Amino acid sequence: MSENPTSPVPSSAVRTLDGTTVMTLHGEIDLKTSIPLMSRLDARTAGPCPDLVLDLSRVSFIDCAGLSVLCRALNRVRARHGRLLLVTDSGRFRRILHAAGLGDVFEVQAHLPEPLAPEPVSRV
Repeated sequence: MSENPTSPVPSSAVRTLDGTTVMTLHGEIDLKTSIPLMSRLDARTAGPCPDLVLDLSRVSFIDCAGLSVLCRALNRVRARHGRLLLVTDSGRFRRILHAAGLGDVFEVQAHLPEPLAPEPVSRV
């Protein structure tokens, strides 16, 4: 069950730094949320040489529909000579990728590369 059953797409935060778009997804990526997410990713991968980082560290669930969306994004990025990086330290997600035969298909890192990491929020 979704954390927010009325939400048609996982919530996300998007920011761009030096031409790299970082999209941090939250919640579930499943049959219900995959089509709206696919539309958003299509928009982010439409231009030449897209450089997209998907931070999945806050994704609680992904099913085959979600994997399909990730594969589509990867195919679009590669067709445009860009790059797609998935960020998660979830062993479960990596096992799902391997079980689906996608373990060596995606570039996956445990943490955001340092230049892309969000600035710490200072409290006064």
